[in-house]
Formats: sequence, structure tokens, C-alpha cells
Amino acid sequence: MPKMAENSGTVSLVVGVLMAVLTAVALLGGIKRIGKITEFVVPFMSFLYIIFTLTVIFCNFRNVGNAFGMIFAAAFTPKAVLGAASGIALKEALVWGLRRSAFSNEAGLGSAAIAHAAAETDSAVKQGLFGIFEVFADTLVICTLTGLTVIVSGVDIAFGVKPGAELITNAFATIFGNRLASLFVAIALVFFAYSTILGWSLYGTRCTEYLFGMKATKVYQIIFIAMIVVGATTSLDVAWDLADTFNGLMAIPNFIALFALSGVVAKLTKEYFADKTNLK
Repeated sequence: MPKMAENSGTVSLVVGVLMAVLTAVALLGGIKRIGKITEFVVPFMSFLYIIFTLTVIFCNFRNVGNAFGMIFAAAFTPKAVLGAASGIALKEALVWGLRRSAFSNEAGLGSAAIAHAAAETDSAVKQGLFGIFEVFADTLVICTLTGLTVIVSGVDIAFGVKPGAELITNAFATIFGNRLASLFVAIALVFFAYSTILGWSLYGTRCTEYLFGMKATKVYQIIFIAMIVVGATTSLDVAWDLADTFNGLMAIPNFIALFALSGVVAKLTKEYFADKTNLK
């Protein structure tokens, strides 16, 4: 066991250093290089992921109806309602729903707006609609496909235990075999994680530039790259707790700003859709 733990720590360190180097290369190329990398990686891996999930669902299409039945039954059965009434199930659902949805689509955090602000567009409303579509595609499409894939595949779901990538890997393995499923999920996680790291590096760089000036961005980027290694070798639970805490702190001022600017957003949106030329 000690040797296995030591090997695991070494692998984590190597992966962290490698990811830090790749991130440094991307950061040195500026925002355009980050954009070119993410605009290729994210759609490509998302397309492959959707193909894998649809294949499993199609091969088990007879179970789709039962899968939706299980989802609604688990949400609205008397047991679930009583649990929610007692405050336990409802609290857990809200807490974990908010924590994971923040990582799923960044909705409400105010971070994605930094990337959208850098886009070349003739309308802020039009760009905002792309942001809404991101939430729809990421959460309603990708997450629904993932849930259906796991349920229709018939793999064992240990309720009450925090699942990891092994759950979707086992679901893929029912059709593609253990080797291909494990390889694909591992590669997908690497690319999705890398694109996420690049995105957040951009957000932090822009915030640092706004607060402290252009000269401070290099210092921030060096610290950011170093923290990738720290994160790779840190306990997963600690990393999640830190990320969830700071995401929550970031959302608070963003919600205040959203309420303050809601009138402006409503006005611009109404004007945009009133102009029929925008809809062509």
C-alpha cells in the first residue's frame, strides 16, 4: 500500500508538471492561441463524447423509457418528498446541485462573460445568446446524455457514494469494452481539464490586469502555472472544497451586478429582437 500510494503521488506530480508546461506554452501565445486550442479541443471531444453516449443509449433503447421513469420516480416518490420535507434530502440536492452546476456551465459565476467579452461580434445581445446556448448544450444535453447512458447501461449505481469517472467508464464498457472505454474517458478528461485550465487562466489574467495593471499579469500567470502542480498533488476532496468555496464567493458580487444591470439587459434584448434584421 505505501508503495502504491508513492507511485500514485509520482504519477500525479508528473501529470501536474506536464499540464503546467502545456499551459505555459499556451499562455505565452496569448489569448489567440488559447482560443485556437479550445475552439478545436472542446467541440471535437464533445462530439466524440456524444457519439459514445448515443451509441450506448441506442444499443439499450428499450431501457430509455424505464430510465426516465426511474428519474421521475426517484424525484417524486413519497420517500423522496418526505426526505425533502425533513430538510435533509432537499439540502443535499441544493448543495450538490449548485456545486456541480457551477463547474458544468459557469452560469451565475460571471466568469464566462470574460471570454464572451473578448469575442468579435456586432451585438452584445447576440453574444449573450451564445452564452445561453452553452448552458443548454452543456447541462441539458451533455449531462442528460450522461445520466441516460449510465442508467440504460444497467451498471451498478452505489447511491450515497460520490461517483467518479468510473461510473461513466463502466457504462461505456458495456458496449465498447473495458480497454477502449477507459482509454476514451481518460483522454476526454485530459482534454476537457486542459481546456478548462486554459479558460480559467484567461479569466484570472484579465481580472489581474483590471485590478493591478498589465505588468502584474505575468506574476499572476507564473503563480497560476505553479498552482497547477499543487492542484495535481493535492487531495481531491480538498481541491473540490476550495474550488466550491471560491466559486460561491465569486457568485455573490456577480448576482448583485446582474440585478443592478437587469434593466439594461432587458432594454437591449427588447431592442435586439424588435429589429427584424437581427433575426435573419
